[in-house]
Amino acid sequence: MAEQQDKQPPVTFFEAIGGTETIRRIVEAFYPLVQAHPLLGPIFPENIDPVMAKQILFLTQFFGGPTLYTDKYGHPMMRARHMPFEITPERAEAWLSCMKQAVESTDLAPELQDFMLERLKGPAHHFVNTNA
Repeated sequence: MAEQQDKQPPVTFFEAIGGTETIRRIVEAFYPLVQAHPLLGPIFPENIDPVMAKQILFLTQFFGGPTLYTDKYGHPMMRARHMPFEITPERAEAWLSCMKQAVESTDLAPELQDFMLERLKGPAHHFVNTNA
């Protein structure tokens, strides 16, 4: 019985990656890549700060942290929020490529990086709204 009492509760993925601080570092590495990308830069505003702030809240929630995005903005409805923008399969792949570079810039273990990137593939392709 004493052995069972000494066990720590399982660590969530969000805790395993270092929480919001790691999410912030990824987002801060990600958006300069997005802005410089020829396919992605044109669909993002020049003042990227509000987008970055929302992305930090969303990814915190998406990876199992507190529901910061929902608490502030309501249900994410991410596909609907991306509908005004022309999201092609090429742009989805470009977005994932930039995210991969940002995630790889961290000191996260490779298996955590792989999990993050795999988890982001579904939403990235779900937002595709045109083949143009």
